[in-house]
Amino acid sequence: MMHHVCSSTESFALLHFKQSFQISDQPRCWDETDLQYERYFDIPKTKSWNESRDCCSWDGVTCDISLFQLHYLRTLNLAYNNFYSSSIPHNIGRLRNLRHLNLSGSFSYSKIPTDISYLSNLVSLELDCDECELDERTFETMLQNFTNLEVVSLYGVNISSSIPVNISSSSLRYVDLGHTNLRGVITESFFLQPELKNLKLGGNDLLKGVLPKIHPSNTLLELDISYTGISGELPDSIGTLSSLNRLNMYGCQLSGRVPDSIGNLTQIRFLDFSKNHFTGHIPSTISKLKQLTFLGLSSNSFSDEIPNIFSNLQELRSLYLRNNSFIGSFPSTIVSLTHLQDLELSSNSLSGQLPNNVSILQKLTLLDLSYNSLNGTIPSSVFGLPLLSSLLLQHNQFSGLDDELKTNPTLARLDLSHNQLSGSLLQSLSNLTNLSMLDLSSNNITVHVGKQITFPGLEVLRLSSCELKDFPHFLRNVKTLQVLDISNNKIRGQIPNWFSGQCGMSDPSHAPQPLDSEEDEDKSYFFSGFTWESVVIGYSFGLVVGTVVWSLMFKYRRPKWFVEFFEGIFPKKMRRSKKRRPGQRI
Repeated sequence: MMHHVCSSTESFALLHFKQSFQISDQPRCWDETDLQYERYFDIPKTKSWNESRDCCSWDGVTCDISLFQLHYLRTLNLAYNNFYSSSIPHNIGRLRNLRHLNLSGSFSYSKIPTDISYLSNLVSLELDCDECELDERTFETMLQNFTNLEVVSLYGVNISSSIPVNISSSSLRYVDLGHTNLRGVITESFFLQPELKNLKLGGNDLLKGVLPKIHPSNTLLELDISYTGISGELPDSIGTLSSLNRLNMYGCQLSGRVPDSIGNLTQIRFLDFSKNHFTGHIPSTISKLKQLTFLGLSSNSFSDEIPNIFSNLQELRSLYLRNNSFIGSFPSTIVSLTHLQDLELSSNSLSGQLPNNVSILQKLTLLDLSYNSLNGTIPSSVFGLPLLSSLLLQHNQFSGLDDELKTNPTLARLDLSHNQLSGSLLQSLSNLTNLSMLDLSSNNITVHVGKQITFPGLEVLRLSSCELKDFPHFLRNVKTLQVLDISNNKIRGQIPNWFSGQCGMSDPSHAPQPLDSEEDEDKSYFFSGFTWESVVIGYSFGLVVGTVVWSLMFKYRRPKWFVEFFEGIFPKKMRRSKKRRPGQRI
């Protein structure tokens, strides 16, 4: 393409256009590769815009057309800049020859001017914006008068309008009206667009109605009505969308059974029906969806056994079936999903033992089987999965582990609480060297005082209701602990001195001193009350409250009112006397 020398008239027009915006001095680009600190780069494109240089060399300017004060501009793309202190200029309506306008992500808290409805030649309009507003009349005008419109994206714009019944353009292929506060009843308008490929209406909880009978379509690739008030049954005609590769109906009010015709969507990769009111069983025809990478059926009322339909779904990465009424055993064909990364089957009524060949799931990072009735021995292979970071098996009926586990450098979260485990479980788990959260509450476990156990990165440890008789002395080796719950055990004696040191009391200056003033008495009273009961105060109210309370006790060092309050709750046998010898170390 020939190099066009910019005329003074064209330079003036661009500079005048620049002055209509307030451009932030804080750029949005930074270098995240620097591990020491984030280095910001001052690269606003308009800094190079000055009369001393040919405007064709300015950043962001391409001279492939004659600008003539921008009146003949056909494409304007200002997306993902930082014009947050500016409004979309009203004179944008003068650019009557615009075919493509993209202002996405560059404005915030702005009212979109009605002049934008003058741009009747637009082919694509992209105005994704946080907290921007578009009045109802302008919205209707755009959809009814823009006869060439192919792309319309208004994600996040507050429209507060119904969907127009009549849409003039028959060329629409991409529509994103997600989170626009649409209301009223959904119409067939969009579903009848012959060229439509992407339809996104999610995040509009005031949008009601039922899905219309869907006409056969070989073009629709994506349908998203998630987080809307759309209800009723899923029409059997859903199976006519033969080219669909993404279907998101999360968080609607859909009910009834999932039709067998869902098996006709053989190109689909993402399918999410979670958080609806579907009943019955999972259609066996899902086994035909060989391209699936994501399947979400959580939080419905599916019942019966989980069918063994997964052998063909070899591309599956995420499988979510939690919070249903499934019964029976762990589906054996799930183990064949060698690419699976996330597996959630929690809050069902599954029973029986786990299969021994779980080790095949080499790419699994999350395994959640909590709140079921699974029993027997937990296979050691489960703990040895090389990429597993979270293992949640709480609220089952497991009775033991296979043997001492091999070292696993990836497992960070392990919850085995509320099972029937017993014995020296901590010793068995000691090779899980990357644990940051460990919950063994409500089991019958023991802690051997002489055993050397080290969890170098442990931050949260819960051992409540475990029938412990001794303080867990292995905590001497844990330097990172932030939350400890050993409530409701049978531990006797005092909290060890070394543990007090880990709580910031190892410095001799922290030792109690003779009482010289009321303030000193309060400080002394703080330390005299810091027994192991203090460690678990607040846990009966939950982790958040307990953590906040503990931090406040250390910050203000005047917890007398708080301790006296809890003395009225805890039995006397759980409390030690306030009396102590002057200078006694706690």
